Amino acid sequence: MAEVQQKKQTALGDVAARQLAIATRTVPQLITITPRWLTHLLNWIPVESGVYRLNKVKDASAVEVDCSARDERVLPQTFVDYVENPREYNLSAVTTVVDVHTRVSDLYSKPYNQISEQLRLTIETIKERQESELINNKEYGLLNSVVPSQIISTRTGAPTPDDFDELLTKVWKEPGFFLLHPLAIAAFGRECTRRGVPPPTVSLFGSQFITWRGIPLIPSDKVPIENNKTKIILLRTGESRQGVVGLYQPGLPGEQSPGLSVRFMGINDKAIASYLISLYCSLAVLVDDAIAVLDNVEINKYHEYKY
Repeated sequence: MAEVQQKKQTALGDVAARQLAIATRTVPQLITITPRWLTHLLNWIPVESGVYRLNKVKDASAVEVDCSARDERVLPQTFVDYVENPREYNLSAVTTVVDVHTRVSDLYSKPYNQISEQLRLTIETIKERQESELINNKEYGLLNSVVPSQIISTRTGAPTPDDFDELLTKVWKEPGFFLLHPLAIAAFGRECTRRGVPPPTVSLFGSQFITWRGIPLIPSDKVPIENNKTKIILLRTGESRQGVVGLYQPGLPGEQSPGLSVRFMGINDKAIASYLISLYCSLAVLVDDAIAVLDNVEINKYHEYKY
């Protein structure tokens, strides 16, 4: 058998040349990071001493007024009574401690600072948890702050334009936005397509959102899904509108952003530096009709189209 002659290399190869080249590096990427639109759209109220007292009128219907006629009738005498034991919201904390070995931060911090990147990714994770708590927390989360009269169910399972219209009747005073899982948005889009009423879009924060009756549908993967069913939330925001407001503690030591602080805790005898990251927040629904929920929303219903 004739011996196959190897082709002689006449120029520097890729593998060898690669040893002298510098790769362009990215910062660490984290797939769990989302836009967190809910925290952007909420109005945030600074809370002193970590407590927010929600005062309410005891019985609004007891306030008497009169449309004056052209006579000398006696005018009604009235007053507005307040609830004597109003609810108080205490801020909850999302916290963790980031540990970085000093050897690692000393030797491997170029081109990207190891401590900064560890803190950045951890803060992103904490903010993701914050959005989840704003929706699902058992004490103050949106889904646990809805009164029974503000909960409706879908007519056929899949979210239809009719369901969205009925939800709007529950929060008709200046509704702000729908909050729902991306899969619920897709399910609603399919129902609109089937009926030939594609929803228009609106630009917010440089991104496109579909709308219904001019109200944007805001996606969040923190809205739970169980057995292919989910919920759709409609809310009004702002203290002046008697809506939903976010709560935070201002002026924290080591404050990085509203309600978020990073504090150096020292270096232990194993040369590990520790950093405490804390985020304090809560949420309050000022009046019952500031929020409503569409329940039993099926996300796995598809249609066949004939062309």
